[in-house]
Amino acid sequence: MKSWAPTGAVVAPIEITSINVQRGDVIQIGGMPCRVADLRQLPLGAKRLLFETGEQLTMHPRTRLVALRVQKRW
Repeated sequence: MKSWAPTGAVVAPIEITSINVQRGDVIQIGGMPCRVADLRQLPLGAKRLLFETGEQLTMHPRTRLVALRVQKRW
């Protein structure tokens, strides 16, 4: 995986759901960090996350995960 924390940025753990997940979020799955490359909206509020490595994960509306998100500070 490429370096994902640019200079001058802060990485913070946050709780994500299918509502607030974003491209660039890093989710640890099976001990491997996976960065969200793309999102697809599914019926009933679910989202399919597509990772840089090619894996996919479906988040249902009640799914809650902890992710790392880069927060730029100016």
